[in-house]
Amino acid sequence: MTTRHNPDIVQLTNPGDAGPAVRRELTACWVAVSNAGGAAGFPFLPVSSDQVAPAVDDLAASLDPWQSRILLARVNGALAGWVALSRASSPLIGHWGTVHHLQTQLTHRTQGIGSALMRELRQVARDEMLLEQLHLAVRGGMGLEDYYARLGWEVTGRWPGKLRLAPDDTRDEILMILTPL
Repeated sequence: MTTRHNPDIVQLTNPGDAGPAVRRELTACWVAVSNAGGAAGFPFLPVSSDQVAPAVDDLAASLDPWQSRILLARVNGALAGWVALSRASSPLIGHWGTVHHLQTQLTHRTQGIGSALMRELRQVARDEMLLEQLHLAVRGGMGLEDYYARLGWEVTGRWPGKLRLAPDDTRDEILMILTPL
């Protein structure tokens, strides 16, 4: 039987919120998720912390209460999962945000951590960042669009053959939206 958790969810809103220990946790999670086959932005496996840490540093450096946040889910103090949210600085599209890197520690899969993060992210986007809609893109062939559909997201389109993972493995990128928040 799978144990469901109600994680403690905290937000990182400034670069100083993501100290060295948090960055190490994020990096370790991202490496584990990627190397387990997760569609987490590093498709050419295996990846190492040397590859992932600079991406974590970039996310941490961009933190800003109005522009970019990372939400962490913790269970008994340990990182169980995380997700990033950002908005473009252009006033033309500043009313919507983009969701990136929803990841759940392998030991916490199927425990509701990802869904809890996405529910909290929706509330933060609407109530704190004053966003009106959220967008994300997922790798085709992974069933991710079904997962997000259960959370209220809709497919709005796809980029056929956009992602080349290997010479014999080309996937669509599936575009999704959540509106209203």
